[in-house]
Amino acid sequence: MPSIHPTAQVSAEAELADDVSVGPFTVIEGPVKLAAGVKIGGHAWISGNTSIGEGCDIGWGAVVGCDPQDLHFDPTCGSGVVIGPRNILREYVTVHRGAKAGGLTVMGEGNYLMTGVHLAHDVRLGDGNILANNVMLGGHVQIGDKSFIGGGAGLHQFVKIGNLAMVQGNTAVSQDVPPYCIVYGINQLAGLNSVGLKRAGLSLEERAAIKRAYQLIFHPLKLRQEAIAEARAQSWPAVAEKLIEAVANPSKKGVISP
Repeated sequence: MPSIHPTAQVSAEAELADDVSVGPFTVIEGPVKLAAGVKIGGHAWISGNTSIGEGCDIGWGAVVGCDPQDLHFDPTCGSGVVIGPRNILREYVTVHRGAKAGGLTVMGEGNYLMTGVHLAHDVRLGDGNILANNVMLGGHVQIGDKSFIGGGAGLHQFVKIGNLAMVQGNTAVSQDVPPYCIVYGINQLAGLNSVGLKRAGLSLEERAAIKRAYQLIFHPLKLRQEAIAEARAQSWPAVAEKLIEAVANPSKKGVISP
């Protein structure tokens, strides 16, 4: 049977795997689903149509599945949160449910969210990302895989962050961050995350191709669309194509440029 502290409150609608543990004064409200090996710390609040995958560790005081901070939100709408396996959410992390009927806030696997991270409604978080203390993601933000978001960074709603990107602490991001890039300040592009690419196991040839693609599409003497057309006319490894297509097809916010 699950290990539930006597002071915790668990809804009869909730589904808990046999080895789930729930800490003191925690509330599990509504049709929450907790998979095998999930640990919920004390004073947490998990509510609504929330699904948490195997091996997740939800920290002290975390709030997952509550209503979004949207003035037009209808609390009766059916939205939820889906968290994949092996994620770590440290103390006071907040993850809000989707803002409209059928909307979901979704997290992949193996992410590490440090103290005080906030995921607003309808965020899409991939795999293996690290979000440092007090990172704030606005609604509908999309982050790929294996990116690092520094402490205190704020990401405006609807922006996209590509794979293996790095956002410096206290950065304000209101445009897309291309894959493999480093940003700082207010929408300032510093260049490629060369160390991150190497640590991720990309080959020398792949890293060289990414560098060539970056230099081409951000060439200071070329119009952006001309540079993209020139890049698309060439043959590239898949990793470099991701960079080209991310710049060619940004969100409605546009893409950060040098």
